[in-house]
This record gives sequence, structure tokens and C-alpha cells, in this order.
Amino acid sequence: MKIVGVVTLVMGLFLCLGFAGVRAQQGTSDVKVMTAGSNQAAAEPVSKGHGEPVTRRWVEQRWVLDNVIRSVGMDWDQPRSAYIAAPCGAEASLDMVGIRQRVQKYADASPAFEAAARRREARAKAAEEAGEHVTARENYCIATMFWGGAQWPIDENNEKNKFYNQRKRDCYNRYAKLADHRVEEVWIPLEGGKSLPGWFHLPPGYQGGRIPVVISIPGMDSFKELSVAMYGDRWLNRGIAVLAIDGPGQYESAVLDIYFSMRAWAATGTAAVEWLIKRQEVDPARIGISGNSFGTFFATIAAANEPRIRAVATLYTCFEPGFHSIFEEASPTFKMRFMYMSGFTNENEFDQFRKSMTWEGQAEKIRVPFLCVAGEADELSPMQYTEKLMKTIQSPKRLVVYQDSRHTVAGVPSVSLGPNPTTLVADWMLATLNGKTFPSERWYVDATGRVTKTGY
Repeated sequence: MKIVGVVTLVMGLFLCLGFAGVRAQQGTSDVKVMTAGSNQAAAEPVSKGHGEPVTRRWVEQRWVLDNVIRSVGMDWDQPRSAYIAAPCGAEASLDMVGIRQRVQKYADASPAFEAAARRREARAKAAEEAGEHVTARENYCIATMFWGGAQWPIDENNEKNKFYNQRKRDCYNRYAKLADHRVEEVWIPLEGGKSLPGWFHLPPGYQGGRIPVVISIPGMDSFKELSVAMYGDRWLNRGIAVLAIDGPGQYESAVLDIYFSMRAWAATGTAAVEWLIKRQEVDPARIGISGNSFGTFFATIAAANEPRIRAVATLYTCFEPGFHSIFEEASPTFKMRFMYMSGFTNENEFDQFRKSMTWEGQAEKIRVPFLCVAGEADELSPMQYTEKLMKTIQSPKRLVVYQDSRHTVAGVPSVSLGPNPTTLVADWMLATLNGKTFPSERWYVDATGRVTKTGY
């Protein structure tokens, strides 16, 4: 048993180190150059592929990844099972126990989620036919999240990915008709004739009038349907409407061939605001944006290019220019996923392209309050880059750092004993959109939960 434990530890360390010293040879692909702000642009391929991306670390480390999953489970890189189940409450969490037991290697993830999604969708249909609308609502919502979970390991627009996406959309549409609040299907027009998919949520009991709204941006491995809880949502409970979108490159947008680029995200904030200001429910002077994980970067770029967004809240940071840590030192799945999100199959071309991925030359344009919640030991985006971003932003700002926390701000004493991160974000957003002002400060939450505040 001791030998097995040592072997497992060595394999885990091997994966975490990520062959940091190994670099792919540079290619000489035919590329064109685009300019983003004052930064040197990265190469963008003349034509983007639609097959599955291939990276050197993925090929070399796949066997290690499977052994790590067998040892520590499907949440080896982040608490995926927790955030997929969270919007649906305790019942979905019980299903997730079975999914975690079934996932013993990477290839198990999609079949495990698919099986759970099929069970929940069947229950929902039976309940709906029986007139049990609350039960139907809850099962359609859970099925939605599991269909989205089944999509996660698929990094190409193959038939299975499209099938899972359609089941996810169909279940959420059925949920929307039965929800305890108003939920509308949204298509946000873009230049070139395409549209971003989204859902517009109004608070339960909404009786009319103009209210504040948040544009919700998910992370790399999450999707718009996860953004709003079935019951007790943090935004809706505070009287804030939510426009939850899959922006360029994210989940359904990628399935629709709407890929990530700096230019696309610079236009996304404006497209979303243009849609919102036409809604009679929305106060155009109280539009905020919130992003989680890689969504922190997306939200920052969107807000930098749309002055009608009045507040920016970010949680679980991704602010390293070029994103070396997450793409070259973390799980190889991250790079594979983002290559798909960007429409690349060639790793060398993507490595040139990602040089354009930076807030530098963008964040300087932000003139509205900015909140950033981060883990002190963030392994995917080292704190030094977040600190640099916050010093660059010239508007009122607050950086909240949790002692010992990694990328996902959770699971350490500073989070358990200090201010709840998601509650803090929601309270700050409501107060800011309602006109309250705050001094520019850096908060440090230590292991006792104590908050030490210093000025910028």
C-alpha cells in the first residue's frame, strides 16, 4: 500500500509540474496580424479548424491525468461537481455522489453525466404529464446542468457535443416555462449576422418598473445556465435582474462557431448593453457585469470597451497576460479547452495567438467601480498579475485577497471564517449600482476571518 501511495503521489506531482520545461517547437504557419489597443497583437490563423485540438502535454500526460482522477476524483483541478450541482440544491448534490463514483478516468465524464441527465429528464417529463409542475421544474433544471456537464470534456463541434447542447437547451426551455420567476430565451445580435445565446431572468414577484441588472459571464469550464440558482439566487433575491450569456468561445457560442478573440469580447459588452437598454424592465443607469474565473478576464475586456456598464465585479481571477500558468503549468485540459474556444487545432498557432490575450491597454480605459476577489495562492493566475491590474485601474476599486486560498476561493479558514465571497460580490454590486461609493482599498482576509484594510 505504501508503494501505491508513493507512485500516486509521484504521478500527481508529475502532472502538476506540467513539463514546465518542455516547450513545443515554434511553427511557421500562414498568419495575419490584428491590433488590440496599444499591445502587440498575436497571430490569428487565416482559417480556423473545427476538429479536436491536440497539444503536446495532452498526448504525453493523458495517462498521468487518468491516474490522478482515479486517485483523487473528477475534481482534480477544480470543484467541478460542486458548481454544476449548486444551482439546483441538495437533490442534485446526491446525484453528483454517484457521478463522482463513476468517473474513474477522463473518458468516463461524459457518459456519467449523460446517464444522470437522461434519468432526470425522464423524471421531469413524467412529472409534467402528471401535472406535478414543481417536481417537473426541479428535474428539468437538474437535467440541464448534467447535460452541460456532459459537454465539458468535448473540445470539438462533433455530433455528440451538438446533441448534448440541444438536450441542455430543450430542458432549460422547459424549466423556464415552469420556473418561479420569469425566464426568457435571449439572442443578442452581433456584427456579421450571428447572435450570442443567453437567458434573461427577472426577480420572483417582479411587478414592473426599472430595476438594476447584471450581465453574468461564466468561466472557461462553466456555462450560462449555471449562472442563476433555481431557488434563492444571490442576484434575484436582491432585486437585480440577470442577463446570463455564453460569450464568444463559451459553451453554446462555440457550438455555434462564435469563437473567442479580443475583438469579439471588446464588442460583447456593447452588444449586451444595446439589448438591455431596449428592455422596459431595465434601468439603463444601473447595468453591471460580473465574471467568474476566466470570465473575470472576459468581463474586464467587455467593460473596458463599454462605458454604460457602471460596475465590474470579478471572482476567481484569470489576469496573467498570455496565460502561461493556466495553459502550460496546470492541467493540460485547460489549454485544450481554450484552443477549442478560440477555434484552433494547431498548438503553435494558438501559442502565437494567445500573446494578444491581455488586459494591458484595455483596463486603463475603465472608469467605473471595480471589485476583485482573489485567492492568495492562485495557481492558475499568480497574484502578482492581479496586483498589477488593480494598480493600473484608475477608478474606485477594491481587491479582496483570501489567505491561503487557491484559484477557487473556497475550502480554507479565511473563506470559512471571513466574508462569504459570493455574498460579498452581490452586496457590493447592489450597493454600487444604487449609487453608494466606496474608498479604493485592498482587503486581506486572514485565517481567523479578520479583514485588514489598506488604501491604494
